Amino acid sequence: MKVAITSSGEGLDSPVDPRFGRAAKFILIDTETDSVQVVDNTQNLNAAQGAGIQAAQNVSRLGAEVLMTGHCGPKAFAALRAAGIQVITGVQGTVAEAVERFRRGELAPAEAPNVEGHWM
Repeated sequence: MKVAITSSGEGLDSPVDPRFGRAAKFILIDTETDSVQVVDNTQNLNAAQGAGIQAAQNVSRLGAEVLMTGHCGPKAFAALRAAGIQVITGVQGTVAEAVERFRRGELAPAEAPNVEGHWM
């Protein structure tokens, strides 16, 4: 299964970025092979609008089945769900810690966005 995690840096020891659309990076982990791919998201950091939807499209193109992040707004949440991607919000700690909690079944998919639009 491919899992995307918002990240403030490029490694598994990097903190989870609490923002989805304006996250610095996405770290894509294949939980079956443990392969790791770091994807830059700087094109959305300063977007005037639509950062969440653009980020959702990018995560979908990566083949992610699950997205883990701190916060996700309504438009991005709807775009991710439409792409068949489960969204897990409220994720904190490092990327490695988040993946471990996911593997242990401690993180549940969100039923709704957890912030209003344009949260920064």
